[in-house]
Amino acid sequence: MTEAVQAAAPLPAVTVIGEALIDLVQLDAPGDYRAQPGGSPFNVAVGLARLGHRTALMARLADNTFGRMLRTHAAAEGVDLAYAPAAAEPTTLAVVSMDAEGRASYDFYLDGTADWQWTETETALVPRDTAVLHFGSVASWTSPADGHIHSVAQRLRAEGTALISYDPNVRPALLGDPERGRRAVERSVGTAHLVKASREDVEWLYPGTPIEQIAARWLDLGALLVVITDGPDGAHAFHASAGSLSRPGRKVSVVDTVGAGDAFTAGLLGALLRHGLDTPQALATADPDVLATAVDDAILVSALTCERLGADPPTALPRLHLPAQAPLTATDLAFAR
Repeated sequence: MTEAVQAAAPLPAVTVIGEALIDLVQLDAPGDYRAQPGGSPFNVAVGLARLGHRTALMARLADNTFGRMLRTHAAAEGVDLAYAPAAAEPTTLAVVSMDAEGRASYDFYLDGTADWQWTETETALVPRDTAVLHFGSVASWTSPADGHIHSVAQRLRAEGTALISYDPNVRPALLGDPERGRRAVERSVGTAHLVKASREDVEWLYPGTPIEQIAARWLDLGALLVVITDGPDGAHAFHASAGSLSRPGRKVSVVDTVGAGDAFTAGLLGALLRHGLDTPQALATADPDVLATAVDDAILVSALTCERLGADPPTALPRLHLPAQAPLTATDLAFAR
C-alpha cells in the first residue's frame, strides 16, 4: 500500500484466515511455470491491503523457500503477519493450467503440508479488534483445519462482535462429490453473514438448481447477503430483506482468471467497509442502492485483475477529493508494474 492510502485506511480491521500456498502458473512455453504467491485467503488479504484496508492474515507459513516467499510478499503489501504461525510442514503447491479462454484449473499437492495443521492454540490468536473475519476455500473443508477454523467463525458469530464473510471456493477434485461438498459448505454458510460464491461453485454443489433457490437456501441457513458471481455476465446479489439484484460485467481483455474471484471478494468487502456495512446490524439493514454500488466495485476490481497474469489485484489510489463512499472507477485503481 502507498503511504497516502495507508493514512486514509478506515478504522475497521479485517482478519483473513486460511491457506497461503504457491501457484505454479503455466506460461506460454510447454513445461514453463512461474512460482507466484497464492491461495484464496492469501489473495483476499493482499487485495484488501492494496485497497487500503487494515488487514491481518492468519495463515500457517512454512520455514522454507516458498514459505519465506509468501511471508515476504505479504509483508511488502502491508499485510499484518503477527498472527500467522510459523509451520514446520512444507508449503502447499497448486499447479495452474489455462484453457484457450484463460480459465484456470488446478492440481494440488497438499499431503502433509502446512495449511491444514491448525491447532486450537493457533486459531485462538484472532486479533481482538477484528471487525470482519473472512474465511473459506480449501482450509475451510480440509481436516483438521476445517474444524478449528469453523470454531473461530462460530465463536465470533455468537459473540456478535464481527461480520463473518465466507467463500467456499469449491475445488471438485478435492471435495470428491457434491453431497460431501454441500455438507461442508452449508456448515460454513450457517456461520456467515456474507457468502460469496461463483456460478461454477453452486452449479457443481446443486446440479440443476436455479441460483435463486440456492441463495434462498443459504439465506435460510443464516446468511444476510449472498453474492453469486457470473463470470463475464457480472454478479447477482440476494439480501435477506432488500431482495435481489443483478449487476452487469465489464468487457476486458482476459489474460487469465487466476485470483479473479478473490479480487472480487476483496473489492466487495472493501466497498462494504467504505460504506460502513461492517457489522451484522448494518448489513442486515443495507440499502439496495448501496449494495448495487458495492457489487459494481467488486466487479471492477475483479475485471481488472483478469487483465493481469496470475493473482495481481489493483491498488487503490488516494481519492482525497471524494467521499469514501464514492463508487470506484478504473482511474481510482492502478498496478505497480
